[in-house]
Amino acid sequence: MNIIVCVKQVPDPEAPPASFKIDAATNTVVPPPGVAPVISPFDEQAVEAALRTREAKGGKVTVLSLGTNLLRDVVKKPLSMGADELVLLEDEAFTKGDSWSTAFALAAAIKKIGAYDIIFCGRQAADWDAGQVGTGIAEFLGIPCVTVAKKIDILDGKAKIERVLPDGTEIVETPLPALVTVTNELGEPRYPTIKGIMAAKKKEPIIWKPADISVTPEEIGAAARRTKMVKLFQPVREGKCEIIGGETPEEAAVNLALKLREAKVL
Repeated sequence: MNIIVCVKQVPDPEAPPASFKIDAATNTVVPPPGVAPVISPFDEQAVEAALRTREAKGGKVTVLSLGTNLLRDVVKKPLSMGADELVLLEDEAFTKGDSWSTAFALAAAIKKIGAYDIIFCGRQAADWDAGQVGTGIAEFLGIPCVTVAKKIDILDGKAKIERVLPDGTEIVETPLPALVTVTNELGEPRYPTIKGIMAAKKKEPIIWKPADISVTPEEIGAAARRTKMVKLFQPVREGKCEIIGGETPEEAAVNLALKLREAKVL
């Protein structure tokens, strides 16, 4: 099988939220200094789904990522996990896009890659949490899309997928080729092995510019945004604490009950 996985380099979501700053002039997030970026965690689970599929059915896993200043030690992690090839859309023209322009560029790259049976994406990126790029890619390619998958089985040219619902799960079946977004219920992604890390160091990624995927700078990135960022800000959280006292514990309990009734909690 020909398997493609889309991954994204993001600021480490484990970093404390208070350590991030907002540049109000440009409506951008300023990552904390000293915190290295990582592959978005849902995307790592998408890589795991791809590797499990290859183990079951054979084939090739190609990883695709988009951005600028992509750190090789970060974006090569899927290779160290066992993926076969890494393709990077690395050019300033690809940056500052929204879900629409990002999905358009990734779909164009997938068309250039050529034959594919199944595409895996994380259910959402850990930075913006929009969860729109995967479904957008499927729309541009004109293929079925199944979201929030926790288990994928391939049989007779079809994918049988168990997907997560708010109150349980459901099983759906779709013909291939198809795109599947993967959720954390799939299970923990495998750790890179020493052998895998050494092999990844020797593999050079394939770099594509806009012209390589037959798009113009006006069709991608910031130039092709369909949405406008009006304001980006950190919400202000305030809290008040009032100490309820009394001469005795019983009196304090009565005073507390009166306060809660006054606040219409009781």
